[in-house]
Amino acid sequence: VQPNNYSTFYDDQRQNWSIMFESEKAAMDFSKQVCIAKCNSSPVLDSVLYQDLVLGEGQGVEGGDSLEVAYTGWLFQNNGLGQIFDTNVNKDKLLRLKLGSGKVIKGWEEGMMGMKKGGRRYLIIPPAWAYGAQGVSGRVPPDSTLVFEVEVRRVKLVKDYSGSDGQSVSSRDSAAPSPVPNSDGFSAD
Repeated sequence: VQPNNYSTFYDDQRQNWSIMFESEKAAMDFSKQVCIAKCNSSPVLDSVLYQDLVLGEGQGVEGGDSLEVAYTGWLFQNNGLGQIFDTNVNKDKLLRLKLGSGKVIKGWEEGMMGMKKGGRRYLIIPPAWAYGAQGVSGRVPPDSTLVFEVEVRRVKLVKDYSGSDGQSVSSRDSAAPSPVPNSDGFSAD
């Protein structure tokens, strides 16, 4: 995905296509539909599918890096988005996680690698990489494929190649107050 409402795709013959959209939202909606189409056209979904919606800036995250993310999760039903089963988008707290720590589903660990601060990504996660045969009582039925839209708001890199002191990097500069109560870096756990 490129700025200024352009998206670039490769087809099966590795031919490059660039498409200009009337807005960033239209470009993101198209990218989401491409990811859903990839899912629906694969005979067996045995790994995480992802589609970048916004690339973000800086260095891509790796195992051991700490992130704060906003997300929404849907059940994948009838070849598309079903009901939302979880979100923190309108809540005060972002989800804090350390990649590779095993504290979130395997599909997130895999699907978020390489994301950058400010980046947004669409993930389609098969049951084996999510909650499997047990599901989550009252929220996620057994053997559910899940769809997430995740946005990395803050990053604390283990290895910081930019020459800074490794302090946490705040989210985009904006007039809105940060949803994160403290900005003094966050713990490693």
